[in-house]
Amino acid sequence: MDKLLLIDDEVDVQYSFRRIFDSSSIELHTASSGEEGLKRVPKLKPDLVLMDIRMGTGMNGLETLRRLRQHDARLPVIMMTAYGTTQTAIEAMKLGAYDYLLKPFDVPKLKQLVADALQAARTMRQTVSCQPLLESEDYDLGIVGRSTPMQEVFKLVGQTAGTDATVLITGESGTGKELVARAIYTHSRRAEQPFLAINCAAIPENLLESELFGHEKGAFTGATAQRIGKFEQCNRGTLFLDEIGDMSLPTQTKILRVLQNGSFDRVGGNQPVTVDVRVIAATNKPLEAAVAGRTFREDLFYRLNVVRIQLPALRQRREDIRLLVDYFLRKFARAQARTPGAIHPDALAALERHSWPGNVRELENVMQRALVVGKGDAIMLADLPAELVPGRPVPVASPSAVLSARTGEPPAANEIPALARALFAWAREQSSRKVLPAVERELVICALAETHGNQVQAAKLLGITRATLRKRVEKFGIQQELSIR
Repeated sequence: MDKLLLIDDEVDVQYSFRRIFDSSSIELHTASSGEEGLKRVPKLKPDLVLMDIRMGTGMNGLETLRRLRQHDARLPVIMMTAYGTTQTAIEAMKLGAYDYLLKPFDVPKLKQLVADALQAARTMRQTVSCQPLLESEDYDLGIVGRSTPMQEVFKLVGQTAGTDATVLITGESGTGKELVARAIYTHSRRAEQPFLAINCAAIPENLLESELFGHEKGAFTGATAQRIGKFEQCNRGTLFLDEIGDMSLPTQTKILRVLQNGSFDRVGGNQPVTVDVRVIAATNKPLEAAVAGRTFREDLFYRLNVVRIQLPALRQRREDIRLLVDYFLRKFARAQARTPGAIHPDALAALERHSWPGNVRELENVMQRALVVGKGDAIMLADLPAELVPGRPVPVASPSAVLSARTGEPPAANEIPALARALFAWAREQSSRKVLPAVERELVICALAETHGNQVQAAKLLGITRATLRKRVEKFGIQQELSIR
């Protein structure tokens, strides 16, 4: 359960928050002053603090924020203000606030911001272990593997973590690049400072530069106030730039300047901002080919490629599949408060034979699906998707089963008609079944699950806008907290 601490001297605001966050997954605590909030934090150990900038008596929000940052720089703090155009909100961001909200609240925006901040808190506080095999049952946060390729990864993580060297992590999609980045952060000298991750491919090109470097008031249409970017928010910490190969050339130029000089200009600004940030980048694209094709700057490539960690595909370390299966069985058992299940030898053999184009992420999805559709305590061969069992025909299935069977492995163009025929066969069983609404609903659920609830990324996967995605979520009555694991 996530703990939220609200620091606000207005009784009405406290009451509103109790109603908004009346949930079994969130435990809300309140304090009426900065002094009271500072006293409560050490014992309460909240996952997130929401705090008003202006309070009637005693310490104001900015001073309280300074004290909180001294106590724990990784604790996300969302500031609240009714004076969004003043410099106080901007000063809060410079002091290290996660973000700020304007009063009166937009409840959906508030809930989304809280969800994002809680995810960032979990990311910063998860200790990623690089042991080749964790003996205890609780190895939910370990990088699991005994294979020779993974031993080399462990060595590089250990050698790199204690330095401030820029790291480039490469490998196919689903191999665990962010997990390795967090392992480096966990074992680094900056482990008590912020860790922020940003997916460069998930943010529209015209917004990415502002997201990274911030912008000045009036820099573009809609820029009604100065905005602090991720580099400033992450000062003295670690910034993980995922899918950096998708970054535009102009933004690459500013990244290069930060790596060279530790400074940059906000969008629309002319005053250099100096920061101390360690950058870890990742990509599933061959950057050497992008350099040759002039879509990626050569000088930036060499700046990023100080230490290169190449993650092996799962098919290159098949001896780790058995360990990963055990890992996922325990992980899902803990999530469902049940005893870890088992797997039949025939099913395990099928998993070890598969080519795993989606790598560890695909294996995780297959294991989760098998536990859902399985009828006993053990995963049997029949519980695995048809493509993992050669010679077994694909049964008439619901849209959920058809799409789940493909999770992690995009269908080839000549496979799409077969998927369509399977769905049509499902619809013919009952005239009341409608293919398009059923498929659309399942695609929305799958996209949200694939992106761990990130609506921007999910909308991009589906080829729709975020506003359209929200309408679909409401239309189909999709409860994200129940659908996304």
